[in-house]
Amino acid sequence: MLLKFVIIFLFIFICFYLGNFLKLNRKQKVLRAKKLTAFNKKNLNNWMNLTKKERYDLSKQDSVNYMDRRKILLEEIRNEYKKITRKNSEGNIKKK
Repeated sequence: MLLKFVIIFLFIFICFYLGNFLKLNRKQKVLRAKKLTAFNKKNLNNWMNLTKKERYDLSKQDSVNYMDRRKILLEEIRNEYKKITRKNSEGNIKKK
C-alpha cells in the first residue's frame, strides 16, 4: 500500500517537473524568435507584436548604445581640440 503511494507520488512529481521544463523551453524559443535588432517601416508589425516590456527594453538598450557612441565621439573631439590648441600655442611661442 505504501509502495503504491510512493510510486504515484514519484510519477506525479516527475510529470510536474517535466511539464515545467517543457514550458520553459517554449518560452525561451519564443523570446529568441522575437528578438529583433533594427526596426523600420517594413517590420513595424514585428515591433507592435512585441510586449510592452520587450519594447521598453529595446528602447533602453538603444538609448544606452547611443550614449556610449556619443561619449566616444565627444572624447575624440576633445582630444582633437587639445592637439590643435597645442600646435597653435607652440607656434605662437616660437614666433615670439
